[in-house]
Amino acid sequence: MAKKLYIGGLSYGTTENTLRDTFSQAGAVESAVVIVDKMSGRSKGFGFVEMSTEEEAQKAIEMFNGQELDGRTVTVNEARPQEARPQRGGFDRGSRGGFGGSRRPRY
Repeated sequence: MAKKLYIGGLSYGTTENTLRDTFSQAGAVESAVVIVDKMSGRSKGFGFVEMSTEEEAQKAIEMFNGQELDGRTVTVNEARPQEARPQRGGFDRGSRGGFGGSRRPRY
């Protein structure tokens, strides 16, 4: 069964290919993703690597946690499931939108 790893402290220049090539030293890499900011397109400094087996994932943690990658010391550990986040603002059913107040024009 594949095991997902969290990789933190990445250099902004680290690519998915760099992650894939580096972690392939520990075993078969199923996927490698660098998380990027939607607005700027720039790396957020972390990513995920999915290893083929639990044993390869453990080996990758032992090999790369606390080691340097692209000039930065990285943190490698087992990825935790994403926590449910509270819903952000926006409109919901029944909401009238707007900012409240009267409909009279302000002078």
